Amino acid sequence: MKKIKYGAFVKLCYTGRLDNGVVFNKTDKCKPLAIQVGDGSVVQGFEDALIGMGVDERKSFIIGPDDAYGNRDEKLERRFDRAALQMQNEPFPGQVLLFMIRDGQERPAIVKFVNEEIIIVDFNHPLAGRDLAFEVEVAEISEARDGPGTRCEAECCCA
Repeated sequence: MKKIKYGAFVKLCYTGRLDNGVVFNKTDKCKPLAIQVGDGSVVQGFEDALIGMGVDERKSFIIGPDDAYGNRDEKLERRFDRAALQMQNEPFPGQVLLFMIRDGQERPAIVKFVNEEIIIVDFNHPLAGRDLAFEVEVAEISEARDGPGTRCEAECCCA
């Protein structure tokens, strides 16, 4: 039986829950997540937990902040004068704003507080500092991106 190792191409279904049980992400059983294990497209702890799993195998695991999105960093909460930000719409707590950073990329931040004079935004990842629980089912394993075993294309491949 083929087992997942680093470099393998994998299709899987999963549900991710916060430590309070709230679902933060979930795949549809007919549209599994396709990744190459070890390419960094998912957090390190998730990749590590997949190693050794086989097709149709299910597993539950918890990833701590160090192997997911890191711990919260209070220095990433920033205060801006409202007048300094040219905003088209009225910001509100919980809103995600995109900020252009020095290298020309956009970086999301969540509005934490706003009044007539200031706005406080948080640049931490929304899942930073959280334990994340996953339930995973492996649908396919291949050594090539479009390798053999394409049952997911013909039918729903997770239970």
